[in-house]
Amino acid sequence: MTTVQLNAEVYRTMGVIAEDEGLLRQALKYLKKLAVKKQDETLMTREQFFARVDEAKQGKSATMLPGENLSDFLRRQGYDL
Repeated sequence: MTTVQLNAEVYRTMGVIAEDEGLLRQALKYLKKLAVKKQDETLMTREQFFARVDEAKQGKSATMLPGENLSDFLRRQGYDL
């Protein structure tokens, strides 16, 4: 289906439930959730999160030394502050 066809189908379906306030509230609640997901690029599923964690574990890692502050740690990693 094209975007235009999908849009038309959404409006047809909304017309079917337009007289039922309870169903409209449910539809609105779900549509708002979808809109937030579209806007928030940081949202991910649990599986996506743990896949990224596993991927990060395979890469380079560094540990702060006891008593070391963040600035010292970053300098030791080669960052100019």
